[in-house]
Amino acid sequence: MNKKLHIKKGDTVFVNSGEYKGKQGKVLEVLVSKDRAIVEGVNIMSKHTKPNAQSPQGGIIKKEAPIHISNLMLLDPSSGKPTRIGRKRNEKNKLVRYSKKSGEEIK
Repeated sequence: MNKKLHIKKGDTVFVNSGEYKGKQGKVLEVLVSKDRAIVEGVNIMSKHTKPNAQSPQGGIIKKEAPIHISNLMLLDPSSGKPTRIGRKRNEKNKLVRYSKKSGEEIK
């Protein structure tokens, strides 16, 4: 059975706890099996790399590490504030996500 998460790739999210609390970013990837997401500009780590074809120089590369989805809240499309997510059926009988704060459907 597929696990349903409240965030998807491309969503703009708000970090509500941890070192990056208060930051916002776009979801680049969702790791469903680990309940984690990679968010642009959040949870930056330094990775030491040997010289290879991609980076002939080698050195230290800064990249985003996964963050647990319980620490993320979706931003309301109308107000731009963090909101909880619900699911309901629309007119076409399709299950869609909606904002609990404004009641607006999330694309």
